[in-house]
Amino acid sequence: MFTKLKTPLIYLILIASLGFAIFHFFLNKQEVKNGQQQSTAPLFAASFPNEHGENKPLNAYQGKIVVLNFWATWCEPCREEMPELSTLHEAYANKNVVVLGVAIDDVNAINEFTKQTQVKYPLFAADMAGMELASNLGNNKGVLPYTVIIKADGTVHKTYFGRISKDLLEKSLLPLL
Repeated sequence: MFTKLKTPLIYLILIASLGFAIFHFFLNKQEVKNGQQQSTAPLFAASFPNEHGENKPLNAYQGKIVVLNFWATWCEPCREEMPELSTLHEAYANKNVVVLGVAIDDVNAINEFTKQTQVKYPLFAADMAGMELASNLGNNKGVLPYTVIIKADGTVHKTYFGRISKDLLEKSLLPLL
């Protein structure tokens, strides 16, 4: 009797596992379209120090298409995507697009990081205030990296949980250019 139940039970477990995996994939899909409009006002009202400790107001980037990347020096996927973000920043600089990195770190951590890793876009040290900004912009999971594409009119176009790629970002940016 047990052997008769064993085979269907294995199939049931496999099907349930597959169902859970599919559910988890769609639940954690990178692109997030939030039904509510997030306000970018707190972002553009903020000012944070760059890696050299110089306080910079983020309102200097209003009117541009902003690829806003929340990251941390200790976050491996964050560090992995930085070369692609640097390439994107350089490729689209003359098209009113800017990549900004808001670190959930202090100035010293970013300064040490940039001594070893070249990053070609502006970086800001926001500590935990950065997580609050990310949350206000749709990061309801507290995930890093977290990327927000903001249109030139200041509205949120798309958001992404986890590691992104230049190709994925370009697909999102093209309709905005």
